[in-house]
Amino acid sequence: GVGAMTWSPLACGIISGKYGNGVPESSRAALKCYQWLKEKIISEEGRKQQVKLKDLSPIAERLGCTLPQLAVAWCLRNEGVSSVLLGSSNPEQLIENLGAIQASASGGGGTPAEVLPKMTSHIVNEIDNILGNKPYSKKDYRS
Repeated sequence: GVGAMTWSPLACGIISGKYGNGVPESSRAALKCYQWLKEKIISEEGRKQQVKLKDLSPIAERLGCTLPQLAVAWCLRNEGVSSVLLGSSNPEQLIENLGAIQASASGGGGTPAEVLPKMTSHIVNEIDNILGNKPYSKKDYRS
């Protein structure tokens, strides 16, 4: 009866793809108070994350969605997740992210069919293999 509320499914914008070629001057990571994010992006680990995003892109294309929509759907498909906390810089970004769960978040005009029902076990396994960070379930044998 307990569920988790996940936050930052787009990893502070990293999954949006805007940091694929460094840190744009107009981005959050370019702000002085987000120096920690900039350091994360330009680190060796950050470069590895960018490679993983490129590896995930074909999956998103097959599902007819964007990487942010794939990320939101990937979070929501977990049975232990009750909701995903989204942040957005503008209404268009919010509408795009909602495309993960709505058949037509913008009322038509290019938003693909919702992504969440397309998250089959095969797709999830494919994503988990790319990410390499699948959590394991520790069984509680006391109950």
